[in-house]
Amino acid sequence: MKLKNLNALITGGSQGLGKVIAETFLREGANVVICARGEKELSATRGELAGKFPSQKIFTKTCDVSDEKQVNELVAFALRELGSLDALVLNAGIYGPMGATESVDLAEWKRAMDINLFGVLLPCRAAIPYFKKMGRGKIVILSGGGATNPMPNISAYAASKAAVVRLMETLAEELKPFHVDVNAIAPGALATRLVDEVLAAGPEKVGAAFFEKNKSWKEKGAVPLELGARTAVYLASAESDGITGKLISAQWDPWEKLHEFKNDLNSDIYTLRRIVPKDRGKNWGDK
Repeated sequence: MKLKNLNALITGGSQGLGKVIAETFLREGANVVICARGEKELSATRGELAGKFPSQKIFTKTCDVSDEKQVNELVAFALRELGSLDALVLNAGIYGPMGATESVDLAEWKRAMDINLFGVLLPCRAAIPYFKKMGRGKIVILSGGGATNPMPNISAYAASKAAVVRLMETLAEELKPFHVDVNAIAPGALATRLVDEVLAAGPEKVGAAFFEKNKSWKEKGAVPLELGARTAVYLASAESDGITGKLISAQWDPWEKLHEFKNDLNSDIYTLRRIVPKDRGKNWGDK
């Protein structure tokens, strides 16, 4: 077991990828606190997981990850119930409003930023003092395609996910002296409720090309949720100690053996960076 006796707090864990992450952590020997906004789904998930893993600690708590008071209470709850905290897995997220940026509801746009960006920042702020005191810790953030590519008509999601990755890189640098590893995962195209939301919005709002992609993922299958969950296990495990500040693709990167390349990873590999003409073989980019 890669996570035997590890204690983890997982946000957005009642459904979709978050639920699969929770189950995979438990299978690898971890104890978990799972949070989500919906009490009904959260209770059902706890019952299901407790039936599969009766000997492990499984706690749930409703929480709006964009609310500082609730998040502080969540982290305190996790520390009290688990006795310690080794890993923070930040999965909660929404697409937000869909449509041309100038016409979508501004309050909904801000709400997406609150959940996707502040829903990462606030748990980090609450847990980091404990990790610093312990001199160790793992923070694993679920990012998305918006971090590295434009997403026309889903601008709040794209902007928030890019911000999350830069926040991850910044926290990684701040926390290196304390042996706290901070990384993000791009899980790939997932057939979750977000796909259903795109299909419900229609091609007029999200664009024909993106609509057709989501339709294909729904009908023919997408990246397995288990792939992102296993990547999260790796980044929460001792095997990945010292790997930090990286955006890892669950689908395309050889994450299972990144520990073999730690020296090479002390660079801008797997980071957000600006592409200059020289990177593309051009010689006109220097002053």
